[in-house]
Amino acid sequence: MSMQSFAPLMFLGLIVIMLIGFPVAFSLSALGLFSGLVAISMGWFPASFMSALPLNVFGILSNDLLLAIPFFTLMGSVLERCGLAEDMLDSMGQLFGPIRGGLGYSVILVGFILGAITGTVAGQVIAMAMISLPVMVRYGYNMRYATGVLAASGTITQLVPPSLVLVVMADQLGKSVGDMYKGAWGPSILQILLFAIYTFVLTKLRPQDVPGIPREARTLNGWALWKKCLRGIIPSAILIVSVLGSMGGLPGLNVAIATPTEAGAMGAVGAFILAAIHRRLNWEVIREGMISTMRITSMVVFILIGSRVFSLVFQGVDGAKWIEHLLSNLPGGQIGFLLVVNAFIFFLAFFLDFFEIAFIILPLLGPVADKLGIDMIWFGVLLCVNMQTSFMHPPFGFALFYLRGISDTLFKNGSLPKPVESRDIYLGSIPWVLMQLLLVLIVIFVPQTVTFFLDKKIDVDLNKVQLSVPVEEAGNANDNKSDKALMDDLMKTYEDQPKKDR
Repeated sequence: MSMQSFAPLMFLGLIVIMLIGFPVAFSLSALGLFSGLVAISMGWFPASFMSALPLNVFGILSNDLLLAIPFFTLMGSVLERCGLAEDMLDSMGQLFGPIRGGLGYSVILVGFILGAITGTVAGQVIAMAMISLPVMVRYGYNMRYATGVLAASGTITQLVPPSLVLVVMADQLGKSVGDMYKGAWGPSILQILLFAIYTFVLTKLRPQDVPGIPREARTLNGWALWKKCLRGIIPSAILIVSVLGSMGGLPGLNVAIATPTEAGAMGAVGAFILAAIHRRLNWEVIREGMISTMRITSMVVFILIGSRVFSLVFQGVDGAKWIEHLLSNLPGGQIGFLLVVNAFIFFLAFFLDFFEIAFIILPLLGPVADKLGIDMIWFGVLLCVNMQTSFMHPPFGFALFYLRGISDTLFKNGSLPKPVESRDIYLGSIPWVLMQLLLVLIVIFVPQTVTFFLDKKIDVDLNKVQLSVPVEEAGNANDNKSDKALMDDLMKTYEDQPKKDR
């Protein structure tokens, strides 16, 4: 066996172990260590090469940027338990409910707002389904539309800043988190518009599927209703602007006054304040938020360590060169590369979590994209748009699993008149997955959807740069003298001076 053929075997083994279902962090470390032993025994690199592994692991644990992950996770964990979702869905549902598709519009809008402050799919899908699904069923909404809009609006949290996926993308691609957030705003807004347009078209083609609710069903009217809406929106908007604005993550802001870690810490404090405003801040909320943060952070660190073990050996057997030669020669240049890579990511998303894809696959694809001249912010946001689908793929999407579980609970406690069939959940997700894929194509062929909000680069043509050196005026008589005449006058003055004054 040659070293050139070993890299493809390692990559094939990577795909196999990720599909087996065993915890990927440990199976990836085992594959990396086993491959390293084979490479050493074959003489492809010395045993001392593996001595770099402890330093690599220490580099992961000392990465200040990754400290933002537990802070943003704690912020989301507290907010999803403080009743904010329930209050916003109730008020928005009453505000938009009387128009056709109004409950769908309210779910989409609330999903966007919650995505910008929580960042967790599970809590968002469960919270919105608990409040909105019984109401939608009661007033005759089509079950497939209801389950689809709830799942899709919950998964957009992976794209809307301050998404944890974007933090990981920025770290893996070596780019600013603030720039990654700015680049994600365009696709986030487009995604919401696509969802809203689909709902609007449905109100025209199949109005019986998305009826309006009777105005007499409102429990609040007038200023009391608007007050409840603003009570949820204004504090959330202040938190979003404070966190993202402080790190330069909002369009139009070119100055960052805080690092992502500091902004995350500020967001966590803001989450506690919002919970206190809604009178839900208690020890149980804090305890559950900390446990959730611990679990997610531990998972991220172990996946990072496993991916670093694998990538170190993969680099040692020239796996990066093999990937580069494989992907850089694809027909179609940049567009061909992006289409193939996104098809590959879409397939992996059936089986893998977005953290696993970001830590394992992205380091292999990033250098190739960079050499092809692809903007790294555009590339990272594009893959993030694609990885949204990992939560919506039937039958493996996690958002569909969450929806399946909560719908059973709602039926058992009497909130739903009949159980929700799995077929309705899976078929209902397909239009929304297609809209997410449509957004992938839009971002590929219209990169300005990402780059428009980024700081404009200043291009300087060095061949046209002119430097002018000011010369002090030597009096009006010297204004029009040439350089040679001025030098002659200075020499004459020097010679006329007495020697003792020189």
